[in-house]
Amino acid sequence: MRHVEDWLARHGDELIGWRRDLHAHPELSRQEFRTTDFVLAELAAAGLSPQRLPLGTGVVCDLGPAGPVIALRADMDALPIAERTGLPFASTVDGVSHSCGHDAHTSILIAVAKILASAGDLPVGVRLVFQPAEEVMPGGARDAVEAGVTQGVSRFFALHCDPKLEVGKVGLRQGAITSAADHVDLLLHSPGGHTSRPHLTADLIHAMGTVITGLPAVLSRRIDPRTGTVMVWGAAHAGNAANAIPQEGRLKGTVRTGDHATWALLEPLVREVIGGLLAPLAVPYELNYHRGVPPVVNDIEATAMLRRSVAAISDDAVADTPQSGGGEDFSWYLEHVPGAMGRLGVWSGVGSPVDLHQPNFDLDERALAIGVRTLAGLVLGAPAA
Repeated sequence: MRHVEDWLARHGDELIGWRRDLHAHPELSRQEFRTTDFVLAELAAAGLSPQRLPLGTGVVCDLGPAGPVIALRADMDALPIAERTGLPFASTVDGVSHSCGHDAHTSILIAVAKILASAGDLPVGVRLVFQPAEEVMPGGARDAVEAGVTQGVSRFFALHCDPKLEVGKVGLRQGAITSAADHVDLLLHSPGGHTSRPHLTADLIHAMGTVITGLPAVLSRRIDPRTGTVMVWGAAHAGNAANAIPQEGRLKGTVRTGDHATWALLEPLVREVIGGLLAPLAVPYELNYHRGVPPVVNDIEATAMLRRSVAAISDDAVADTPQSGGGEDFSWYLEHVPGAMGRLGVWSGVGSPVDLHQPNFDLDERALAIGVRTLAGLVLGAPAA
């Protein structure tokens, strides 16, 4: 698209500057006030009429003709991770950093907004969604849906940085591309007692061990392994003394599945299994099961649209990508509207890739232009309404 290339030639340095400014000033989920103001100002400068989302952070902006609307989403929030990149534009906020690439996502969509605003008549209407709170479950996408951002939308699209994929490529997959992710928080109780007399009390540590090994094992026999379902504990806390049975213990973990239908079955099954494991041990417990997000399931036609846009960049820009075990709240939009997410390659090709959510994560800034071409191409290459 000549207009896109002309804009990038004139404003490519601005695009990188936006990303570096946002990178240096990260904000945690639902605290993205500076970022929101930044987006509002840039979109207003392009002659657009952006609106702040009702909860105070996040932006929605419509442009183009009435009728079918293509929605494009960028997430804005950072992570509670201290940055260790040594970059000259590294985070200036203690313990907070853009270790997932949301600074890039936001900058890309700002650029797309400016390109579309200056493109003349658009073939379809466009809704730009700058979304807060992707990094907390069940995610800011639900708040955006409640604010009405899916109303009138025919297709919803997003990109997410992928440090395993080389810059210049966009990973695509039809069907599920991420997994559902739920949290299990189990609090166990006991009168406590001496380890020499476990029969006179409730042996809390033994009960914890039974659940730690038993729940993943039982789920692996009750759920079809082809669904990619996995239960992993991340935290176990109880006791201090070797000869004392503690009075309280806590287990925390995640249950993930790549299958949407299985996700609906997980909570009742986990409750059933934990109850069955603990019943013979007479250990009281409280189970808090937090449903997270469903899988992102890429629609056939939306994936084809994304593929056409990426293929127009270069002959080898399209890459296959596997389904991830991670969760992504973009899935909430796709519960209401068909759409697709692509994975934006951000690895420079030099050295070993550094994964997302790491303190030394960084991205090759050449990927910003690839993201702009992909999302702007979706709109400019769409058939007229």
